[in-house]
Amino acid sequence: MEQEKPLPGVYYRPAIPPPQRKKPTRCLCCLFSTFLAVMLGLVILFAVLVLVLWLVFRPVYVEANVRTATLSQFNLTAISGENGLTYNLSAVVDLRNPNDRMGIYYDSVEATASYEGMRLGFSSLPHFYQATKNTTTLYPAMSGLSIISLSSSEFQTFELQRRAGSFDVTLELRCRIRFKLGSDFRTASTTMRVRCDMALPFGLPSRGSKCDVRW
Repeated sequence: MEQEKPLPGVYYRPAIPPPQRKKPTRCLCCLFSTFLAVMLGLVILFAVLVLVLWLVFRPVYVEANVRTATLSQFNLTAISGENGLTYNLSAVVDLRNPNDRMGIYYDSVEATASYEGMRLGFSSLPHFYQATKNTTTLYPAMSGLSIISLSSSEFQTFELQRRAGSFDVTLELRCRIRFKLGSDFRTASTTMRVRCDMALPFGLPSRGSKCDVRW
């Protein structure tokens, strides 16, 4: 059978391939790069804002110290095979705001006392506002009976301190605070912790001691 010959004058072009769809990879890369650039810009803007606020207000930590503290009762007795510690503690604590342009709202203040890492008592103090360059005096006091667990070495430490007439007691303040910047701006609340490690003579007012402040 004879093969058909192409018609004269007719030009056969090669077949045109179908158009290929562009892969979305480039679009995703562009979106991701844009997102990273925006986030980086926001981080830089926030850092600059914090730096400006710091340079303007120059915040300084609150200063805290125990003016005096009295431990009028601190007796260890056995109660149903456990150690019961009867205590009566009162203190005068000064909090000073040394900042020139930043007031402090104390929305809540909680005081706790502990001995050898074991919590004894708890006291809730009134909330208040502290203006710039201002000192506020607090009067935490707590008394009661607390069941504590003392190891043999801790019991020996208690006996040594009892004979010496002075006990190592820790007073802590947990404060929820907000800062007032200028006349209108107030920050979100944060927690400020005050820790006062004291050697308290039994039955006598103690000397002043400086406290550690963190937030």
